[in-house]
Amino acid sequence: MSDVLELVEARLRTSLGEPDARAAVTFLGTDRIEVLRFVDNGVVRYATLGMSAQPMADPAAVLADPLKGPRAELVLSVRAGRADTDKVLRPLAVLAASPQVEGVVVAPGASLDVGEPLWPGAPFTSVLVGEPGGLVEDLELDAPMDPVRFLPLLPMTPNEAAWKRVHGAQALQELWLANGTDLRDPARTAVPLDVTPE
Repeated sequence: MSDVLELVEARLRTSLGEPDARAAVTFLGTDRIEVLRFVDNGVVRYATLGMSAQPMADPAAVLADPLKGPRAELVLSVRAGRADTDKVLRPLAVLAASPQVEGVVVAPGASLDVGEPLWPGAPFTSVLVGEPGGLVEDLELDAPMDPVRFLPLLPMTPNEAAWKRVHGAQALQELWLANGTDLRDPARTAVPLDVTPE
């Protein structure tokens, strides 16, 4: 599976440039997860490397297929210099390990909660998984393997996460858009939630 990760890292470098830092985290009973940091024009991007080594398996499946199944890596983008966002490395690695540890399939529209601030003083404890294909294109692998998708993570405040559970991911994203919310601002406040979607 190291071949897959070499291809994934090459795709990240092609799309985001050379990483200026990387850290590795290993959890008991899981493969090593690395987090690479890329800096570009005042934006810091953190990308996981290792989550896609194995396909994500349906927790209801009796046997996990070693080749077939969705594969993904996570990408978080924040504005540089406004918070100590480098402390997000461990929470990101925890989220990337969740398919191995908890048997979850991470897909667009899902909420992922780390149960603590994403970095010191962050108003966010969870993220919304966005649609892939924007920042980093999907990486096609040889059949029968599914492509690796690079899923953007959008930090949510606890109130936004609660609102999303009621109204859905699309409604929250439309609300952010309508309010001109800067989702890369690591110190932003919650979007006004006293409205109901059309």
